[in-house]
Amino acid sequence: MSATLEKGVRVIKEVIDAPIASYFNSCVHCGLCAEACLFYTETGDPKYTPIHKLEPMRRIYEQEYTLLGRLKKMAGLSKPVTDAELKEWQELVYNSCTLCGRCSVVCPVGNDIVYMVRKFREGMSASGNAPDGIKGAAHRTVTIGSPMGVKLPAVKAQMKHVETDYGIPIPLDAEGAEYMVMLSSMEIINFPEYLGAIAKIMQQAGKSWTLCSTAFEATNAGMQIGNSDIARVIVSRIVDGAERLKVKTVISPECGHAYTALRWEGANLIGRPFTFEVKHIIEVLGEFQEQGLLKTDGKETDRLTFHDPCQLARRGGVIKQPRNLMNQVAANFVEMPDAGFMNWCCGGGGGASAIEEGEELRLEAFKKKKSQLEAVKPDRLVTACANCRIVLEEGLEHYQMDIPVVGLTEMIAEHIPEMEAKP
Repeated sequence: MSATLEKGVRVIKEVIDAPIASYFNSCVHCGLCAEACLFYTETGDPKYTPIHKLEPMRRIYEQEYTLLGRLKKMAGLSKPVTDAELKEWQELVYNSCTLCGRCSVVCPVGNDIVYMVRKFREGMSASGNAPDGIKGAAHRTVTIGSPMGVKLPAVKAQMKHVETDYGIPIPLDAEGAEYMVMLSSMEIINFPEYLGAIAKIMQQAGKSWTLCSTAFEATNAGMQIGNSDIARVIVSRIVDGAERLKVKTVISPECGHAYTALRWEGANLIGRPFTFEVKHIIEVLGEFQEQGLLKTDGKETDRLTFHDPCQLARRGGVIKQPRNLMNQVAANFVEMPDAGFMNWCCGGGGGASAIEEGEELRLEAFKKKKSQLEAVKPDRLVTACANCRIVLEEGLEHYQMDIPVVGLTEMIAEHIPEMEAKP
């Protein structure tokens, strides 16, 4: 057994806790999780059944922690997990799992399969069997501060563009601000209009806010690769920045796993409660709307539909707010089948969009989203996750569907009355 394999198997053994043991024991092999996974429904291949993706972990559990498993191992009736097997399983644990949570929701005995996959990824990462794309993103996040290699000068350049275009100053390291706004690399590089939208909304709402020079990146590659140490480093940077600036609320951007990592996992990762609240930008906009601080003019006349990001809707429960916001600025808003809590994933979450060799499978799985869109035939598709937006655009282009994809925050900002730009 190689040293990396030995380490990986040891990590898998260590992460098998009481919940995982109970999940393996309670699985009734009903197959409902398969029907909840778009990689299975769109390919028909049983290897994409979510619980099957955990087979090496199940076998390690059986061999190490059950009497029958130990006897089978001694008698040679249960084969050991090999490096070749873990390498083969990379496609199942990373490429074909977005951690969307649909499988966990439909399990009749309450098994949290997403939790199990995340724990299995820790062993896969330790054994060197994580995909190169995610490994590279994790390395850049730790060494540079961003999975796409974005540094502070790039952020400052975007700040300058927004200040010129909108005539609104972008605060940086403003101590005592109510909100600290986080960004993802994709918004900085691909959708710089997001920062302009935030500036317009905050100015109209009369709220103090700031960016942080030491913690502007929200994306958590550690969560995606399955490395708690890296995830902890990323969260700690944000916590340190927020506490240094004494902000009341940290706003997670339109990015699913950034929200999950900080809102739901962050305090556990650093081992103590936060001194601030964490909210997704859509939650904050929902609060502004309820408080009468979000005033817009006019409505979109195009036929619009909304794609619910998995981490926001299913894992975070933010379902009503985007619909209330859509209805404020859209005269013709229609829902896709299975919208809301049970919406289908875009196919690129959980780090899957960073895996180059998984592109063909992603596009095959995109047929599920294609069928949803064909059912309502929208003029434009709105979402609230930059990663979803990129994956949706790629899928729509591949299937030659002429449906522009827009961000909800930017759409709201477009309907805020324009302010005079600086000369």
